[in-house]
Formats: sequence, C-alpha cells, structure tokens
Amino acid sequence: MKEIREQIKALKQEKNALILAHNYQDIEIQELADYRGDSLQLAMLSKDVKTDLIVFCGVRFMAETAAILNPNARVLLPVLDAGCPMADMISGEQLREFKAEHPGSVVVCYVNSTVEVKAESDICCTSSNAVQVLNSIPEDKTILFVPDRNLGSWAARESGRKVIAWNGYCPTHQWGFSAADITNMRQQYPDHKLLAHPECDPIIVDRADFVMSTGGMIRYAKEHDKMIIATENGMIDYLKHIYPQKSIISLSPKAVCQNMKKTHVQDVLNALREEKYHIVVAEEIAARAKKSIDRMLELS
Repeated sequence: MKEIREQIKALKQEKNALILAHNYQDIEIQELADYRGDSLQLAMLSKDVKTDLIVFCGVRFMAETAAILNPNARVLLPVLDAGCPMADMISGEQLREFKAEHPGSVVVCYVNSTVEVKAESDICCTSSNAVQVLNSIPEDKTILFVPDRNLGSWAARESGRKVIAWNGYCPTHQWGFSAADITNMRQQYPDHKLLAHPECDPIIVDRADFVMSTGGMIRYAKEHDKMIIATENGMIDYLKHIYPQKSIISLSPKAVCQNMKKTHVQDVLNALREEKYHIVVAEEIAARAKKSIDRMLELS
C-alpha cells in the first residue's frame, strides 16, 4: 500500500492532477484525496481548480458535474460502473413528461441526477442548500422536485413551499434505517444527539434531533463529542478515524452504498497511470445542464 501511495503521489505531480473524494468513500480513499467533501463542496472545488486532471472518487453524476463545471480539466472516474441508483430513477424523457403535466412549473433537481435531467431542470440543489433553493423561487410558481421524494418533502416543510416530488429515493437512506433502530440506539445512548440526512425516510427524519447534509454533520462532529448518525457509513467510519476519542455511532450497519465502495486505492493508481475513465459530456447537454448548476452555485 505504501508503494502504491508513493506511485500515486509521483503521478499526481507529473500529470498536474488533483484527487477529490466524496464523504462516503472508504477511509483509505479519503486519506488519499487532496480534498474531500459533500456534493456541493466538491462541485465548488471542481469549478475552481486549475489542474490538468481531476480524479473523482465518487459516483458518475459527480464526475459529470465536475466535467461540466471545469471543461479545461480532464475528469477521470476510477471505476466506470460506479453509479447512483437514485439518479437512474428518472430519465430526461420522464422529466419532460412530468413538466408537461405541470406547465409553467419550476424544476428543482437534486445534484444526485443524470446530466440529461440537469439539462431539463431550472436549478440544481444539494442536501445542504435545498431549502435555500426553494426559497429563491417566486411564491406563485409550482415547484417540481426530482428525483428524491425524501429530500423534496423535507425541504418543502422547512421552506413552507408546496412541492410536487418525483417518487425516487436513495436505497441506502430509504431502507438502511428503521424506527426500531432509533428506539434501540436512544436506549443505549440517551445522551447522544441523532443526526439524520434528509435523504432518509420521513420516519427517521421526523425523530432526529438535527437534519443536515454530510458537510453539516462533519462540522457538528468537530464541535461535539456524542452523536448517533443516520447516513452512509463511509462518512461515519471516517469521522471515527479522525476523532477516535469521541463517541460517534452509526444508526445502522446496513447503511452502505455499494457503488461508493467500488473505488479502491489501486483503481486510483490505474486511473492516473492510464488516464481512465475519461468522463465526457456532450457540449449541447453540458451547456444546458451548466445553467441549472450555476444557478445553484450563485445561491451558495
């Protein structure tokens, strides 16, 4: 492993490359990265970096977003089939039909979506700014939210806006936790606060002490010592790694995204060595998708 890391370091310097990792990646990938963060943080970083190569350790829609925001960089996804089941729950054609059913509406798409869906949307959002995005839309407009019904319904309640949400979801957050998990953990750790990601089912979100993005959870963990967290376990593993003295508990061991776990250190080395897999977005679609992403970044 040490030898592989040294090869990665040398190739990064040789090829003017940067490694970005999402919070759900395994510890060794997050440790390897130059920057780690949630979808919003990584999108903003992707736009501003001046490197020739960006190695994106995450899933495909994240690499697509980076390629759209930074056309001067060659964006690499180390594992080509690292996808997102929620992003695949709506296509561009389905969104066009959804819009036709609600003429004059404003479409907000979660960044966890395909580039085709972003191209058909008015504005993107992430879990950290969804409420802010909804509040930016004129009150007389009907809001369509795709693809995540859980984030859409939570943001609607928090903003007081009426939202028609697509029936999509993240399988990890939807099925990874139960009300019984909360009851059990509250009994075991009565002095811990429960933090839940808004992608979770409402039965989890409604019983949490705080609802926040992974970026918000990382900030909370920096300042507090006792917490139960309901999100993908890669982030919890990393928090436990950097704060071994704190009591950071996963709400459930079942909350694992298999796609986020596909990327290994050897894959990062292969990506740098062979410059694979190059993520390319067609110019016409990229231009349309960029408008919705830029509107989100302007608000952030």
